[in-house]
Parts: sequence; structure tokens; C-alpha cells
Amino acid sequence: MALEFAQHVRRIPAYPAADGYALPEDVAMLASNESPFPPLPAVVEAARRAVETANRYPDPTNGRLRAALADRYEVPAERIAIGNGSCDVLLAAGEALLEPGAEVVYAWPSFSVYPHLAAATGATAVTVALDAAARHDLDAIAEAVTVATRLVVVCNPNNPTATVVGLDALAALVERVPRQVCVIVDEAYCEFNVREDPDASLALLREHPNVALLRTFSKVYGLAGLRVGFALCGSTELREAVDQVRQPFFCNVAAQAAAVEALRHQDEVTRRVEQTIAARLELEEGLRHLGFDPSESQANFVWFELGEDRPGEPRDEAAIVRGLAERGVLVRAGAALGREGALRVTCGSGAENGRFLAALGQIM
Repeated sequence: MALEFAQHVRRIPAYPAADGYALPEDVAMLASNESPFPPLPAVVEAARRAVETANRYPDPTNGRLRAALADRYEVPAERIAIGNGSCDVLLAAGEALLEPGAEVVYAWPSFSVYPHLAAATGATAVTVALDAAARHDLDAIAEAVTVATRLVVVCNPNNPTATVVGLDALAALVERVPRQVCVIVDEAYCEFNVREDPDASLALLREHPNVALLRTFSKVYGLAGLRVGFALCGSTELREAVDQVRQPFFCNVAAQAAAVEALRHQDEVTRRVEQTIAARLELEEGLRHLGFDPSESQANFVWFELGEDRPGEPRDEAAIVRGLAERGVLVRAGAALGREGALRVTCGSGAENGRFLAALGQIM
């Protein structure tokens, strides 16, 4: 007789993890929006020293890390939530806020974890289509909010389309959302946005206790393998609720130590952002040379529609992804991210980007 599982287990979609982790090293890993830059030596050393004390549990309060983040962002430490990656904080917020009869509103296509929020809690997901430029339609999102809405999520820059909405428009959305509804702005890629100061959104926290900014060390700090993220909250209530619904010790000793050290090297962060933006521009130029029209990226990846071979005959997304893999290049298929007929490609090293463009050119 088979085991019987809770109904919500059957509702939760499988996360579309990228392929390639068991492949040889000679592969251009451009599928998961990771940084091509390894952690700084000082960050590696901090993690190594922390592992020497791994016989003890990590600090359950994440005190040093929260203090370092409070100093960096000028947000009180008691309003900073730490997680095993930003997804951990997001899913915990869903558990704390949502239940059957409640609603969560977000754009689609957007981050692949968002469907888990409703599926895991029994809430109703209300999805809003992106506009013609693959950006969030903030007016439509505001209109989708009802008396049942508990949570609104805005991914900015949006994953997978790499597009952004401006702070003024975002602030206008928050003004329209009732104060009892939590608004989470998922800013995993905000440091790569050149249209506005990445920290401009901090102003929202000073005026709106129902807002939280979700950020991560996985991207710009190059610590994806250690899994550490955080939320800057407009009030203490969300941070307390997020911590209450999770297991204790949710951020390990190496992750805490590495993140604290990484925050000390903002000049290097700036340098790596500049290099990533240069790589992004090269990728976009290369794609245009091949006849594609990528969206206006403000992230560390690019997104583009594959178009048609001839009128009425869309290009075969699966065949193109397979052809790239055969040439040692891994990218993400749009079908796995909510929109078939497109590709998402991480900005890698110069050699990796060149390899991708050459491979795509051969396939075309």
C-alpha cells in the first residue's frame, strides 16, 4: 500500500532546476544566473574559519550578520530577516501570511518559486500578465488586489525577463495596496540595475510598514553555493512571523561568516557589477547581430524571444536548447520559466559568452 501524503504536496510544482551539475567541467554554465566570479579569498577564509567550529550550532539569531546588514542599509537589525537563500524567507512569509481563502498576487512569467506560495498554503494565486515590453503591469496588479489579498509580490528586476519598473511606479503601486496587505519586492538582481540607485527602494520601508525588500548573497556576492538571503522589512512583525514558522538554525555558520565578510568589500562588488554589465551589453549586441531582439535587461542575464523560422512556424525551443547543450552551453528554456519560445541566458565570462554566441550562430 502506498503512503498517503497531504493534498498540498500534490499541488506544489517541481522547481525547474537547471541541468548540468553532473556534466564535465568544460561546460558554459549559463542557466542559473550565478556569478562567474568566485568568492573573494577573504570571504573563503572567513567561511573556512567558521567551519572549524561546526561542532556547534550556528547563531540562531544571526546577530553578527543582521548587525552588518543594518550598518550597510541603515535598517534596524530587528527588522532584518535572514534565510537559507532568499527563497527561504519568501516561502516562510507565504506560510506566515497565506491560508485557504486568502490570495497572493504576482506577475507571470516571473520567478518559478512564486507558484509554491499558494500551492503550499491552500491560498489562491492571482497571476497578472506582463505588458508588451515584458515588464510588470503595475496598474493591473493593483486592480487585482481584493479584500482576500494577503500578499503581493513584485520581482524587480523581473526573473526571467530581466526588465524593471521604476521606483516612482513601484511607490505608486504600494500606495494603492491596503496597509494590511504585505508587499514583497523581490530584488535579487537589483545591484545590476543601472536605471536607478539599487538602494533607492529603501525609501519605501520608511513610509510603508507593510513592505519588505527581498535580497540575496547568491548573485552579486557570488555565494550561491552557501545559500544566504535576507529581507529588509518595514516593521518587526513580518520578521518575527517569518522566524516563527521556520525550523531553528536556518542559516549555517559558513554562510553567516562569509556573508559578513562579503559586506566589507563593496568596492569589489562595484567592480564585478561593472564587469557583468559590460558582459551583458556584449551579449545583447551579439544577439542583435544574430537577428534577435532581447528585452532591456537590468539583471545579470538576458531574455529573448526565439521568433520564427518563417511566418507561422516558431523556432523549436527544445531543439535549440539541446543543440546548445551538445556544444557545451547550458541555458534555460522559456518553457520551464513560464513562456515557451524564449531563452534566458546568464551573463558569464567573456569566453563563456563568446562560446554561447558562436554555438547559437551555428544552430541558426
